Amino acid sequence: MTEPALGVARSLSGRRWIWRAGEDRIAFGIAQRMGVPEIVGRMLAARGVGIEGAPDFLEPTLRALLPDPSLLVDMDPAAERLADAVARGETVAVFGDYDVDGACSSALMVTLLRDLGCTVHCHVPDRMKEGYGPNLPALEALVARGARVIVCVDCGTAAGETLAGLAGRADVVVLDHHKAEGPPPPILATVNPNRLDDTSGMRMLCAAGVAFLTAVALIRVLRRRGHFDSRPAPDLLALLDLVALATVCDVMPLTGLNRALVAQGLKVMGRRARPGIAALLEVTQARDKLSAFTCGFALGPRINAAGRISEADLGVRLLLTTDRVEAMALAERLDGVNRQRQEVEAGILDAALQEAEARAEAGDAALLVTGEGWHPGVVGIVAGRIKERFNRPACVAGIADGVAKGSGRSVPGLDLGAVVIAARQAGLLLTGGGHPMAAGFSLAAGQIEGFRAFLNERLSAACDLPSAADLAVEGTIGVPGATTDLARQLERLAPFGAGNEEPMLVLSHARVLRADRVGRESNSIRAFVEGEGGGPRLKAMMFRAREGALAEKLLERQGQPLHLAGHLRAEEWNGSVNPSFIISDGAVVG
Repeated sequence: MTEPALGVARSLSGRRWIWRAGEDRIAFGIAQRMGVPEIVGRMLAARGVGIEGAPDFLEPTLRALLPDPSLLVDMDPAAERLADAVARGETVAVFGDYDVDGACSSALMVTLLRDLGCTVHCHVPDRMKEGYGPNLPALEALVARGARVIVCVDCGTAAGETLAGLAGRADVVVLDHHKAEGPPPPILATVNPNRLDDTSGMRMLCAAGVAFLTAVALIRVLRRRGHFDSRPAPDLLALLDLVALATVCDVMPLTGLNRALVAQGLKVMGRRARPGIAALLEVTQARDKLSAFTCGFALGPRINAAGRISEADLGVRLLLTTDRVEAMALAERLDGVNRQRQEVEAGILDAALQEAEARAEAGDAALLVTGEGWHPGVVGIVAGRIKERFNRPACVAGIADGVAKGSGRSVPGLDLGAVVIAARQAGLLLTGGGHPMAAGFSLAAGQIEGFRAFLNERLSAACDLPSAADLAVEGTIGVPGATTDLARQLERLAPFGAGNEEPMLVLSHARVLRADRVGRESNSIRAFVEGEGGGPRLKAMMFRAREGALAEKLLERQGQPLHLAGHLRAEEWNGSVNPSFIISDGAVVG
């Protein structure tokens, strides 16, 4: 077994610390070539970045990283058919999904096609009434409104039977990224990097990323046909704020092309030119420099909330409006819906955690918990919380009218989506699908125990996992070394998220001089620390610190040296910039 970092086999939050390291030769080479501190070179090497790839990682551009869209199977016929629709002035319908990726990819395609002169209708299904994905009544209603082309975004790959019902009445183009189980639907085009026959290597794209590449391909076809000889082409770069928001919120890896899409998209978002996003930023009081964190924790949950418990199309309407007054009204409405979602979630979470604890004590590998009347719109969030608490795959379902509808979240290395698909194929589920880290399903209430046994059998490897996930740390610094300059250097590794986590540093031998509870519900701790030999003081913050051994240790203020693991950031306040440390974990110095 690997020796724990700094000897921390069990931290104050029950985690083992391990080193995340790269090859020294590569780390030194990157530092020399790019003129960055050695610690930054080590972090790049640990992320699998080579010396030649370092420039594009630190300065990701579409010019360097954007691939030829035609590498995606069916992209060319999709682009040609959409170009025909533009040339003929046809009516097009966009059928989306109710999450952030669905809202963003829908808004992207609607905006582009309207800018190109098409009449465009948009439909987002109601989670409770219509469920996920295309349904024939909604599609037929779009055809009745004149749609001759229907573009399904963030859905459609698994809807072959439904989409076949439109044969002869409308051409269908699917722009999706969900895992395919078999051949594509019998339609004009299915552009999905996760098709079984797609060799583009773009499996990391979300639906909005696929939609953006479709936009590039469409403009290329129109330019070749001379469509822009007497008129300007749309500004595709202005759509990147939507792509960035979707990529982050759909937890796509922030490497390669995605890194460029998000980095450039955040710049577009920072201009606040899209009224809906500008209004939502104002409502959430996002004053700092925009980041992936802004997308994932401020904007995304509010757009998602509408699809979970309210009007499914609120998010798309916000992203499409050009009226700033309407945008502010919609943003405030979404903020209220998100608060309502938090209340619904809180009402379920305690009971779900108690049942999960009982299942864990019973030795279950995967934690399946159910409850009568639990809202299906929030069970995925609750599953995520259970997964974090127990470091096990977790599935949560609400039961209504004898049917359990749920969502699951998994841990790295255990493919929950494949297991759910297998359970459906085995006749245990009514519906089911997903990807390695998340899945959705429904089943008759009488099949719950059978599904639980199936999960435990197929995911039995989870029994070997520790009760808390290991924490990978990338370096140590003393309090005097936690400077604004180093924080700025670390920022060059942003945007941070899946596949490129924010650097986890250990502030070694830190003594807490003062610590107080702060925040609306006193759920955070603000501390000031110094090194063993005194010197400069550093502000440190710990969030979600209502309880736990680490919170208690910080508040003791006994000056006992601690190793604190977390993120070093440059904090701007009242025109000045100072270093700040965000605490994730801690251990008593042995």
